[in-house]
Amino acid sequence: MSSKQNMARRVARLRSLQALFQMEATGAGLEKVTIDFASDMVLNDGQSCENLEAADFEYFKLLLNTALSHQKQIDQLTNLALKDGWPIQRIDPTLRALFRAAGAEFMVRTVPPRVTIDEFVEIAKAFYPDGKAAGLANGVLDHMARKLRAESFKN
Repeated sequence: MSSKQNMARRVARLRSLQALFQMEATGAGLEKVTIDFASDMVLNDGQSCENLEAADFEYFKLLLNTALSHQKQIDQLTNLALKDGWPIQRIDPTLRALFRAAGAEFMVRTVPPRVTIDEFVEIAKAFYPDGKAAGLANGVLDHMARKLRAESFKN
């Protein structure tokens, strides 16, 4: 995959997290969020609003749809990885969205799970620069990946 394609996927991951957060925070539906993010992600000239490479819009939709259709399973896996007494509903909504987006990427099996973990830990660092949330994200995502993609860890 080229660096341009990697950047497009990276932006799609970030945008899927943001869309999941928006849906939870505002009650917006899938169609509205998809339309809103489509206009933000790719302009007519193919460049994004933040002067990054245009997001991979199809990948964004795949992650979003997978996260929504498998949310119960992803949330259950997240709960199993969290300490007792800290169900997913008690954690920060941005982290919830991150776990759901990453869980979706594990499920669609498009990239190795270690890549998914690394990508989403980097996103966590951007949202939470103190590093604590990134450590939590790393642990939870590793647990989720080992449950969903066990075959990738048999070395």
